[in-house]
Amino acid sequence: MTERQWLSLKHACVHLNAFETGSAARSGTGKWIAFCHTERPHSALAGRTPVEVHAGPGMKAPA
Repeated sequence: MTERQWLSLKHACVHLNAFETGSAARSGTGKWIAFCHTERPHSALAGRTPVEVHAGPGMKAPA
């Protein structure tokens, strides 16, 4: 599962963005991870987000 997430992070975020600094890379990858946890449905979770599975329906992660 972790390998899958790293592969997705590399292909969907890192390779598509030319981060010029470490802080830009940290910010960009952080936003991508937050998106994946709060907005992107996962097939392994029956189309739900990790936040919905762990916090319950209608819940959002803290901003």
